[in-house]
Amino acid sequence: MFRVTILCSDAAHPVNAWLERWAARNAERADIAIVRDRAECTGGDFLFLISCHQIIGADVRANYRHTLVIHASDLPKGRGWSPMAWEVLAGADRITVSLLNAEDGVDSGDIWQKRSFALDGTELLDELNGKLFDAELELMDWALDHCDSAEPVSQSGEATMWPRRTPSDSEIDPAKPLADSFDAIRIADPDRFPAFFTHRGVTYNIRLEKQP
Repeated sequence: MFRVTILCSDAAHPVNAWLERWAARNAERADIAIVRDRAECTGGDFLFLISCHQIIGADVRANYRHTLVIHASDLPKGRGWSPMAWEVLAGADRITVSLLNAEDGVDSGDIWQKRSFALDGTELLDELNGKLFDAELELMDWALDHCDSAEPVSQSGEATMWPRRTPSDSEIDPAKPLADSFDAIRIADPDRFPAFFTHRGVTYNIRLEKQP
C-alpha cells in the first residue's frame, strides 16, 4: 500500500472537496493524509503539493520517493502563480495541466504527464475549477499507476512566468463596458477574492451567477 501525503496549505481552498473524494476513492491502495503544513510531511512514497503556498525544501522532499506538483499551464510556459486565471484573461480556449517534480526553482522540475481541457468562454469560477480539479485528480491517479515505471522528461523551450495576483487585480473599472470586464469578473473568487468596483465613493463586491 502506498503512503501518500497531500499538502494543501489553504483549508478554505475549494480543491479540498476534490482531494477528500480522491482520498476516499483510493483508500484501498493508499494510506492518504491531507495536511496543511510542511511540518506534517513526515515521509512516504508520494508527496503531492496541491494549492500549496509554502516553500518545500530538499529536506522535506528527501522524505518521499516522489514529490510532485500539479500546475495549470503547459510548462515551461506559464510558470508562477494563478496560471489558469491569467490564461483565461489572455483569451485561452484550452488549459493544459502539468504533473512535475518539485524542485527549488519555481515550476522548473521534470514533467511526468500532462492533461488538457477545453474552455467555451462562458465558465464561471466554480465551473473552471471543476474542470481543473478533475484534471488534477486524473494526474494524481496517473502518478500512483505509473511513476514507479515511467520516466519524467526535462522541460524544453522558453520559460515564461506569471506574476502573483493581488486584490487589485480583481478591481473592475465601472466606466468600461461589462463585456470588457467579463473575464476578469468570472475568474474572481466571489467568496475569498471577489471582483469589486468603486463608484460614488462606495466600494461594491460583484457576484456573477448564471440563470438556471
